[in-house]
Amino acid sequence: MEAQAEAEELAWRRETIPKVMKLVCTRLPQRDLVSLLLVSPWLHRTLVSYPSLWQVLDLREMTHAGDRLLGALSLPRYRQVKKIDLEFAQDIEDKHLESLKNEYSESLKSLETLNLNGCQKITDKGIAAVTSCCPNLKVFSIYWNVRVTDIGIKHLVENCRHLVDLNLSGCKNITDKSLELVADSYNELESLNLTRCVKLTDIGLRQILFKCSALQSLNLYALSSLTDNAYNNISSLSHLKYLDLCGAQNLSDDALSCIAKCRKLVALNLTWCVRITDKGVIAVAESCASLKFLSLFGIVGVTDKCLEGLSTTCSNTLTTLDVNGCVGIKRRSREDLLKLFPHLKCFKVHS
Repeated sequence: MEAQAEAEELAWRRETIPKVMKLVCTRLPQRDLVSLLLVSPWLHRTLVSYPSLWQVLDLREMTHAGDRLLGALSLPRYRQVKKIDLEFAQDIEDKHLESLKNEYSESLKSLETLNLNGCQKITDKGIAAVTSCCPNLKVFSIYWNVRVTDIGIKHLVENCRHLVDLNLSGCKNITDKSLELVADSYNELESLNLTRCVKLTDIGLRQILFKCSALQSLNLYALSSLTDNAYNNISSLSHLKYLDLCGAQNLSDDALSCIAKCRKLVALNLTWCVRITDKGVIAVAESCASLKFLSLFGIVGVTDKCLEGLSTTCSNTLTTLDVNGCVGIKRRSREDLLKLFPHLKCFKVHS
């Protein structure tokens, strides 16, 4: 009897507990998972035996991130890493990315997502090094980096042929040449963020609009120099669901009417699009019946008439509507808006 009990206990430890630990650990943040390695040698062995637990390397906001990155990739458990997140990490430089290329390039063959947001010491040289090791990269983000230029984007498109999500927000030194490279290389691109890329013009954006027809998300926040010559062509993006045009001061009602042909739009940000009137908003209302998010913040040329138009098609879909600063709309209290759009949950997007 005792022997049977011991056998059952042993089976519980060897089979059931590891299975339970694996199930639990798949739901833990990666940093908590790393902490668990220190609990006991047995738990360490159990956790590192599951490769699927080590497909994410999270170094967000950490100090000495470059050295930590190299140290992590020297470990066998990270040899199939699929996502590396270095958002706002400190002490990550080109030299670390070059070391990756020279010492651990095999560990990056399966990498699909690389987040370098806020890593401001990275230059074109670092981009060239790291992307040369990531042939299967699908998502690349390098928000708020003023050192990256068209040269870095050239390395990206040459090395990574399968990108579907690209965030260049705040990369103020890229030009239309970068957009030409992206357009020629990524016909299947689904998401593109060009926020505050201030050197871009209509010429570059039109390249994207003509060649990246699969785009579902396009962020053109704070690109005030663009004009209707580019905006008119957004209508060619038949799959577009999210469009951010905040600060598009040259956007006209006619161009917005063209954009309204993107009938799958779910979210549209028109904050500070100061030339827009009821005409443009009503065109959106008539075509975009799935709209859930709309910001008209700061537009003085719209009136209650545009809300009436929206209510005829979007009363059951809109959950976010910002009309703060729209002085032409007289009935814009929360109570008034809920009468027209009963499913509203958010009334303020911008502060």
